[in-house]
Amino acid sequence: NKYTFEVARDANKIEIAKAVEELFGVTVKKVNTMNVKPKKKRVRYVAGYTRRWKKAMVTIAEGETIEIFAS
Repeated sequence: NKYTFEVARDANKIEIAKAVEELFGVTVKKVNTMNVKPKKKRVRYVAGYTRRWKKAMVTIAEGETIEIFAS
């Protein structure tokens, strides 16, 4: 029961848990976060970077699902 979301870079674990519980109506057990570093990319002769972002892995209670992701 783990779901991955892209979240605001200044969001903390408590804010993420509250938002998921309010939006999807599930019980959050645990939140893990990770800052994803930018990677070098090149288009022909122009070099640049991808943007950096924050990833949140949210674990919800057993038996609960988020309907948007159900297939």
